[in-house]
Amino acid sequence: MAFRPLPGRRSLLKGSLAVSAGLALPAFTRSGRPTAEWGVQTGDVTRDSALVWVRSDRPARMIVETSATESFRDVRRMRGPLIGPGTDFTGTTRLRGLPPGEQIHYRVLLADPDDPRRTSAPVTGAFRTVPDRRRDGVRFVWSGDLAGQGWGINPEFGGYRIFDAMARLDPDFFLFSGDTVYADGPIAASAELPDGSLWRNITTEEKSKVAESLAEFRGAFRYNLLDEHLRRFNARVPSIVQWDDHEVRNNWYPGQRIADTDTRYTEKSVDVLAARARRAFGEYFPMPTPRPGAREGRVHRVVRQGPLLDVFVLDMRTYRNANSPGDQTVDPQGILGREQLDWLKRELARSRAVWKVIAADMPIGLVVPDTTEGRPHVEAVAQGDPGAPLGRELQIAELLRFIKHRRITGTVWLTADVHHTSAQHYQPARAAFGDFEPFWEFVSGPLNAGAFPATELDATFGPERVWVKAPTTANVSPAGGYQFFGEVDIDGGSGELTVRLREMDGTVLFRKTLQPGLVGQ
Repeated sequence: MAFRPLPGRRSLLKGSLAVSAGLALPAFTRSGRPTAEWGVQTGDVTRDSALVWVRSDRPARMIVETSATESFRDVRRMRGPLIGPGTDFTGTTRLRGLPPGEQIHYRVLLADPDDPRRTSAPVTGAFRTVPDRRRDGVRFVWSGDLAGQGWGINPEFGGYRIFDAMARLDPDFFLFSGDTVYADGPIAASAELPDGSLWRNITTEEKSKVAESLAEFRGAFRYNLLDEHLRRFNARVPSIVQWDDHEVRNNWYPGQRIADTDTRYTEKSVDVLAARARRAFGEYFPMPTPRPGAREGRVHRVVRQGPLLDVFVLDMRTYRNANSPGDQTVDPQGILGREQLDWLKRELARSRAVWKVIAADMPIGLVVPDTTEGRPHVEAVAQGDPGAPLGRELQIAELLRFIKHRRITGTVWLTADVHHTSAQHYQPARAAFGDFEPFWEFVSGPLNAGAFPATELDATFGPERVWVKAPTTANVSPAGGYQFFGEVDIDGGSGELTVRLREMDGTVLFRKTLQPGLVGQ
């Protein structure tokens, strides 16, 4: 399918994302020049920096050129890493010293290490750095859950066309709220739909089974980049990415052992699988590099988006305790771990942004059960008991109490995970635990996965489901609808934050405007 530029300030050079059929092949040709047919991505863009990602078909030197114009008349060149098989031929370069609040055009070239004159055709993209001025406003989109339940890239359906709908809004960035791949979800050639027709997937060898080896995890991340809509979106919309369970395995937690009865896995240590998945995750997204001496880069971080917005990206996987009935009266580790909770408190207290978006990869008051080990355990925070906080709820209660007593304004929770879209308002007057200020939690997704009925609410923090759209049956395919994303628009003049929950084609389903400067609302 030919590339058609979408409207908006991030128009790209014609033909920049043309992709060959060779994308689907596991082997790489070594003749000619390097190629970058998997597109480009940018991530964690700030007022003066950005991360740029590319994948080569062979060892190559990554080179990034930037310019204020599409013509690239005045070019600034950055020499990036030498990329090779150690990172599955992926590379990320951090751009520094960028002007704030400006449109940046960039192009990535791959140079032959033995002959730097032999370079790939340039692959271009664009992004806007974070403005210093409040009046410029902020707009972003969020969602999660891509290629789940066996619903992969179906060209007859139009592929991952939801990314075109998000791009049309011309957002400043995309918050990818976890389940960025389904490493535990094989993609078969076809699946039968309720009307008897077939859903036909693009397939690859790595996605024919659950991911266990590093190569298979890499293949799971690479699979999504076969979609032209996603590649086009990546080139024009920066991302802020977090992970959840399906990057590794459904409902995983540290220290877990896979039962011998689950014959899909020969590797039974989830910690081994998680380490491989985390490596592939860091290779296939433009993520911050590890700190000196650190084992790996942290997923949890603050990405500052100017005077109006700080995004607090949580990692509700790496530090959690084991899934259980969730009825503990003491639970210091919880779902975040003590170190991450203390970090979040410090950063929230330090933030001077008007709005503080808490990007959670799992919801707070929605009961998400875990029966993978044959017992009725809790996968998220809420455990179904409407009384005082128990289990992981204790940690969330501590956080909510802290926000109230430190009078931290403008907190909003965004999440995905549950494969429907909804808006919950949390109110202490309705809650068993009342030492917090009211807040909103907005849920979106899936992007391209099975849709599921709305989950039960837990009354501990007094949630009211103000609005919801979900199917009444489980695992509705993308062809059946119920694919969603959310939009957040912060007005630079009034400071008002408006959330719109949207369908796959961009239709607005629900809208809520919040006022700035309040501890709770």
